[in-house]
Amino acid sequence: MKTRRAALSATERVRSAQAVATRLFDSGVLDGARQIAGYWAVGGELPLNAVATRIRAPACYLLPRLAPEGLLRFAPWSASVELLPNRYGIPEPDIALADCLEPNQLDVVLLPLIAFDLHGNRLGMGGGWYDRSFAFRLHGQSTPLLIGVGYAFQQVDAIAAQTWDVPLDAVVTERGFNRLR
Repeated sequence: MKTRRAALSATERVRSAQAVATRLFDSGVLDGARQIAGYWAVGGELPLNAVATRIRAPACYLLPRLAPEGLLRFAPWSASVELLPNRYGIPEPDIALADCLEPNQLDVVLLPLIAFDLHGNRLGMGGGWYDRSFAFRLHGQSTPLLIGVGYAFQQVDAIAAQTWDVPLDAVVTERGFNRLR
């Protein structure tokens, strides 16, 4: 999946990103959301620039920051905020961790993925950052809404879930929005 994703042309990525933004906003899932977290696309991940540029105040678009305890925090981001590479080379907003939001303060989180199924399971990059950060969702908390973002070809029949895997609530691709829970 990573190879196929990385082989997409810039035109295909942009076209898919625009379609995903349209599907996401048309779904109504962002209506009323104030804290919307996304990601900075790397390695062929579906870019979210078409989503980020459509979010208007009072809503805020946030990007993840790696915290020392192995969890993610989320920093407000706009084009005026400087980005610095983290230890994996992924750009993060140059905002102090103390000024970032905790995962449970978010309304909606758009998660990158390598593969997904329609049972809410996803394969990420294997670091466990999102699963650790949103582990509280495994104990009955229903927010934030977790939405996997990818290309339609990344859908598989089934992914074997581990006990620590936090399921997705929905998935959006260039072909559609699927509410799973």
